[in-house]
Amino acid sequence: MTVRALSSRDMIERLVAFDTTSAKSNLSLIAHVADYLAGYGVTAHLTHNEDGTKANLYATIGPDNAGGVVLSGHTDVVPVLGQNWSSDPFAMVERDGKLFGRGTADMKSFIAVALALVPEMIGVQLETPIHFALSYDEEVGCFGVGRMIDHIRKSGLLPRLVIVGEPTGMKVANAHKGAYVFHTRIVGREGHSSAPHRGASAVLAAAEMVRFLAALSDELALRAPRPGTPDGDFDPPHTTISIGRIEGGTAFNIIPKECALLWECRPLPGTDDGREILRRFEEHAARHVAPALRDKAADGGVFTEIGVSCPPLTPDRHSPAEALALALSGENATRVVAFGSEAGLFQEAGIPAVLCGPGNITQAHQADEFIAIEQITACERFLRRLIRHCAA
Repeated sequence: MTVRALSSRDMIERLVAFDTTSAKSNLSLIAHVADYLAGYGVTAHLTHNEDGTKANLYATIGPDNAGGVVLSGHTDVVPVLGQNWSSDPFAMVERDGKLFGRGTADMKSFIAVALALVPEMIGVQLETPIHFALSYDEEVGCFGVGRMIDHIRKSGLLPRLVIVGEPTGMKVANAHKGAYVFHTRIVGREGHSSAPHRGASAVLAAAEMVRFLAALSDELALRAPRPGTPDGDFDPPHTTISIGRIEGGTAFNIIPKECALLWECRPLPGTDDGREILRRFEEHAARHVAPALRDKAADGGVFTEIGVSCPPLTPDRHSPAEALALALSGENATRVVAFGSEAGLFQEAGIPAVLCGPGNITQAHQADEFIAIEQITACERFLRRLIRHCAA
């Protein structure tokens, strides 16, 4: 099988056309990429989710040995429901030097540029391998990439470094906060509202837990940035807590039996804030809230599960990923980003990682998402330098 060489723009148009909203399958896009790579004699390895509706793709160009550079990107995108787009979000259009479409900024353009340059990678006979790592379900909690990382580790051919192509304006980011999402279920005892002393309101118990989180959030905000760390570069320069949803109760005259909290924390890199926040939350619940619930209901209590666990990306001044990305980009310094990514998971697995990709995160996740064509050109320049580096 042979394929026609495609420009970066053509490849972006193709990838945007696949509706890979996280709630849907990404298999059509993955199959398209696998077929495209096969046309150049490159075999892709897929790792699927439990029900087989989604897949990661991992492929290598160059020698089949340890080391090399991973180009990493997620294939899923956020929903367009309720957004007022001026054109079809899954049909890329060009206007005023910009390419519009869902995923153009976050982050199909990076993937597309890398794929468009496959013929050039093949043509120079790489001495150092370049790996493609395309994942699923990043947008909903970085759930997919772990299976791919497991495959990489089991292969025994650990890459030297990872460049995650999240939209950084082609600047090199070596740090971001983590993201931990918690699901808390509070169980009390229902009853008639005319006799509140006979029941145990799960909503009132939830309000106390919310009050505790608010006080803890205020405490974190008072912490000064640690000297010698990039804390002060973050906005805000401290670990944060946010409560996203509260659900409970059935009617005004029924003491609510259950209430649910959905909340998160975003810890600074190099801290244990995520675990510490959960420990203090559970300790407060055990001492001050759960006993009153159990007094009235045998099954009463405060029960918390971790829904999302994405570690921060921690700066490493000895990182080969940072050194290479700076050299390829022509930048003199790294920066931090506020959003999370899969880079922390690669780093946690022992593979140094940085972020460097085209586009601006402020254009992502909204109607008329776009990427400037000049960013595509900058990404092509960066990756062509990588190809030359890996061919040397």
